[in-house]
Amino acid sequence: MLFPPRTDCPRQRVVVTGAGIVTALGVGWRVNADGFRIGRAAFRPVTLFDVSRQRVKTAGEIALPSSLPPTRLSPRTQRRLNRASRLLLWATAESWNQAGWEPDGPVAQVLGTTNCGAESGESYYRRSLKSPPGHHGQPTQALGHQAQRQALDVAEAIGFDGSITLISNACASGSNAIGHAWELVRSGRVERVLAGGYDALSQIAFSGFDSLQVLSPTVCRPFGRQRDGLTLGEGAGMLALEPLDRARQRGAEILGELIGYGSATDCHHLTQPHPDGVAALASMTEACARAEINPESINYINAHGTGTPLNDAAEARAINRWAGAGAASLPVSSTKGSIGHLLGAAGAVEAVICLMVLREQWLPPEPWIETVDPVCAFPVVREPRDTRVNVVLSNSFGFGGANASLLFRRWP
Repeated sequence: MLFPPRTDCPRQRVVVTGAGIVTALGVGWRVNADGFRIGRAAFRPVTLFDVSRQRVKTAGEIALPSSLPPTRLSPRTQRRLNRASRLLLWATAESWNQAGWEPDGPVAQVLGTTNCGAESGESYYRRSLKSPPGHHGQPTQALGHQAQRQALDVAEAIGFDGSITLISNACASGSNAIGHAWELVRSGRVERVLAGGYDALSQIAFSGFDSLQVLSPTVCRPFGRQRDGLTLGEGAGMLALEPLDRARQRGAEILGELIGYGSATDCHHLTQPHPDGVAALASMTEACARAEINPESINYINAHGTGTPLNDAAEARAINRWAGAGAASLPVSSTKGSIGHLLGAAGAVEAVICLMVLREQWLPPEPWIETVDPVCAFPVVREPRDTRVNVVLSNSFGFGGANASLLFRRWP
């Protein structure tokens, strides 16, 4: 569905009235906030599929509850939900309930993902290889593999309808989805948007990253001098976005304001970022320009920081150039050392973390770093810290040179 432009509507302020999060730290705001605040790592041996032939055998695998949040789904439909749908449903239910929305009008969904329902696709493939091939349940598996299935499952479970937009832009997908949703609300095209991202662990993604030898055989240490790779994780993050005027009219609690979004592509390499982080610099610069603020106004950066040698160095150089002399006093950390790299869900989950930082006034540390890479002109947060935070920047960078940055401001 294409949204017609609104030429009669001034640019609106966009606020977050609901946030949902599911990571290896647990389900929900509180357990995640408590874990990120102290820098707790939540990695465990992979049990979802066979990793005996892989170099690395751990990930940020989630211990999902056996039940689901209250839904309108029949027991039979609930049993058919794949892992991706369950992750997304938990995050969406939390954000929906926190926002206090009712299914009394259209609600748009803008979602980012890279794996979609890969679990269903892998199941379909294995069944098709059987001799004789198994056909029972194959249509359900084929449908579950498609990205729109998870969005439809969520809409049916809660009972709302509205447009669905899916963005698959590598590891920037979740941030791109939130940024696109911000555009929709800001321009007056829609009034309520559920925006975020999700990705469940899959054997094909895990094996692929392991074959590229980018998974850490030790521990994920973003911006650490001894860093040797990333750790994969899974999860979902969802934000409920609406215009400030609407939130005020209905007396909603406001978690924070989304004030800027920037995106850029460097077209440098399929998997490697430009060494100087040119597109990262461009996305951060654009986000600030649209928010009409300077880097000096930003109190913390939740970095993309995967723990790979090339990515972290490129991002550090981009931050150094972007912040200039102010980099020396700008706290930076990556929360991927706690929960892993969530691929298409990373930017969405990290957006929720930024709201936690703004609401509760602390910075998430990276206590596992022994020595910070000297390329970092900025201080990397390594110990739990309470501090005054008003504006935060979240970076998400992906394969193919996809870069996205989001700016959030604390609500008084």
